[in-house]
Amino acid sequence: MTQPPVPFAPPVRLAALLAREELGLRLVAGDAGAGLHWVHTTEMADPYPYLLGGELLLTAGVQLTDPERFAARVAEAGAAALGFGVTPVYDTVPDALVEACARHGLPLVEVPPGTPFTAVARAVWALMVEARHQELRRLTDAQRALATAAARPDPVPAVLRVLAARLGGRAALYTPEGAEYAAAGRGLTPEEGAALEHVVGVVAGAARPASATDRVAGVRLVAYRLGAAAGPEGLTLGLAMARHEEADQRIAETAMVLLSLLTAPHQGADEATRSTALVRLLLGAAVEEVAPLLGEAPWTVVHARGADPQAPPPALGSPLVDVHDAGVRVLLPAGREVAPYPGWTLGVSAPAAAEDLVAADAQAARALRRAEAAHSGLARHRTGGFAALVEPREAAAHARALLGPLEDSPALVETLRVWLSLHGSWDRTATALGVHRNTVRQRIARCAALLDADLEDAQTRMELWFALGWW
Repeated sequence: MTQPPVPFAPPVRLAALLAREELGLRLVAGDAGAGLHWVHTTEMADPYPYLLGGELLLTAGVQLTDPERFAARVAEAGAAALGFGVTPVYDTVPDALVEACARHGLPLVEVPPGTPFTAVARAVWALMVEARHQELRRLTDAQRALATAAARPDPVPAVLRVLAARLGGRAALYTPEGAEYAAAGRGLTPEEGAALEHVVGVVAGAARPASATDRVAGVRLVAYRLGAAAGPEGLTLGLAMARHEEADQRIAETAMVLLSLLTAPHQGADEATRSTALVRLLLGAAVEEVAPLLGEAPWTVVHARGADPQAPPPALGSPLVDVHDAGVRVLLPAGREVAPYPGWTLGVSAPAAAEDLVAADAQAARALRRAEAAHSGLARHRTGGFAALVEPREAAAHARALLGPLEDSPALVETLRVWLSLHGSWDRTATALGVHRNTVRQRIARCAALLDADLEDAQTRMELWFALGWW
């Protein structure tokens, strides 16, 4: 499922727009706390098919014949608020529209005669640009603070302290047994603590997914499995985040990479130098600045598994080796030939520049899984779109495992499929299925319980959408 594209910034609060005195806007119904992502102008009797959700919808009511239906359709489409321009059609906002908007929970704003709709739109975009700059500045400041903390004599506690402060919550590292290895930030309520222990247990369990999430009373709880460089400790990063905008997600990801490197086994001088280069890349340094540290480019990433992970295939001939429990990762100059090696299974990425090494690492991991599934000694990354990235049998097996709890409930499966395809709209899903919206809510709640999944999480929705297609 794809979500409507939204700018990298928090939504503009309606209250901030109302505070612009030069516009003369007046709230006549609803709550000023609504968040605005877009501005759209319409004089259609039914604008529903043309709305993405999150809009401030502006109209002068040229074709307003049924205020009740108009307000209902705009609210159903997910618009954030309705702006009504008085004159030339109406001298005041119609009482029937005010009452209808109040019933449907749709904020209604009166736009005075002297304020053109373009001025309202310009003000929203200006507020959005300001919010975006604030978020980017906050992200940049946080990344610099994390990098500074990582250079201190006690880097792990320092990074956790910065991370907890920037996210307004708690940050902790956990051992595979679930014990706290290091922590910083505020204390958790019993409910928050139990939920965080659960998501950490999911990530540290046998399946070891890359992350898991939960939510308790507005606090987002997240667990990240530290990368393969985290060494034999197998540490997990657990976060309780009072803030959870996109910038907060990126701050958490930066800290996760730094902590993976900081908790890795001791490295030699060459490897440490190149790790420094990778950290600088992740923190926004230009490729030209770190290229001398990385040496030859482009690069090929190789994932390998064999009988002795402590002794990588000598034929690869590279000192840039990351040894972990599941095998090894090797970084090679792209021109070097990679051939099958007895006793080992290899997955090879496409050649990649330094800034694309993360993508190349994922390519090599997928190629290794394909080689193992095909009982082949070597597999290379193949192009051809999304379908080429996942083996059909592997995708089907994943879908069966993920959706297995719904296997005996076709109605739940179909409701989940339609609900995801309609971006979580209760009313449109009910219409498509020919059932009451309360039935849809009950079925989706049942799906969430059976799957033990947070259906408010965009990543969870995306994974379920792909799984339904593969299933």
